[in-house]
Amino acid sequence: MSAPLLQSLFPNIDDWGEIGHACIDTLLMLGGSLALTVVLGLPLGVLLYLTGKGQLRAMPTLYAVLSLVVNVLRSIPFIILMIVLMPVTYVLVGTKLGIRGAIPPLVIGAAPFFARLVETALREVQRGVIEASQAMGATTWQIVRHVLLPEARGGLIAGTTVTAIALVGYTAMGGAIGAGGLGDLAYRYGYLSYKSDYMVVTVVLLIVLVQLLQMVGDRIVARYTRQ
Repeated sequence: MSAPLLQSLFPNIDDWGEIGHACIDTLLMLGGSLALTVVLGLPLGVLLYLTGKGQLRAMPTLYAVLSLVVNVLRSIPFIILMIVLMPVTYVLVGTKLGIRGAIPPLVIGAAPFFARLVETALREVQRGVIEASQAMGATTWQIVRHVLLPEARGGLIAGTTVTAIALVGYTAMGGAIGAGGLGDLAYRYGYLSYKSDYMVVTVVLLIVLVQLLQMVGDRIVARYTRQ
């Protein structure tokens, strides 16, 4: 698309480099927070599964406590969670703003959500496969590592895709309190300054990002499901 055509379609946007920079910031927030969300959410989801009723290490009290914490964190609207966690964020990363300031609340908000998806995926594993592993003398850790996680791989990848898409929405909301990225541009220029073309461009870019994530996730799920 030529520069004059862009200027005529989006007259308020005079610095496309700023939009490119915002795209990179959004991708950095998404990549960093998704990696940490998986690191924290996967073991939490496995623990929820193992301690659930009738499972390998059933502990009703521990499961009830974990389940309550997960449900509480999932119930708090993300924009409020970011504000509430500002003091914690500052202690952890030394700032409440920008990419570094956005990642702690993104992870704390998304990890419980991902943990529930992990628990659900593990519950889909056939009971007979687990019982056969137990009959062969496998330990709980061996069952988790060699049976549960491989058998639930398709569901885990699908859950990661869903979480990544949810994080895209979270990063956009973070723009309202200075997290940076496309959400920040949409809020500052599109909402506060009434420059609707900024809003249109950022929304289109976010839609494209979500579509790409879903397509890639679906292809990976299909590949591993066939195997």
